[in-house]
Amino acid sequence: MVKLTYIENTGARREVDARAGVSVMDAAHRFDIPGIDGDCGGACACATCHVYVEDGWYDRLPPMEELESGMLAFACDVRPNSRLGCQIRLDEALDGLVVRVPQHQ
Repeated sequence: MVKLTYIENTGARREVDARAGVSVMDAAHRFDIPGIDGDCGGACACATCHVYVEDGWYDRLPPMEELESGMLAFACDVRPNSRLGCQIRLDEALDGLVVRVPQHQ
């Protein structure tokens, strides 16, 4: 299991134990985290699973691919630490990951 913390747009923190291999978006759906819609089902075709990766974690993620970068152009309030939750696959190296849910998707 991989420990993952979501900080909701209200500031509430939700810590969950997710299975390795699932995406940040899939885990959000499994644990009913509000604000991470994932309208395309994880196909990297919508940007409704946009998250902000907290300090210290962004550089641990696999590099962003061109498709994800293109989709982020459609997200609201994109920041340097923005990623799509469907593109972040959890593994042991990401145990403790913290992501923040944007105010709007």
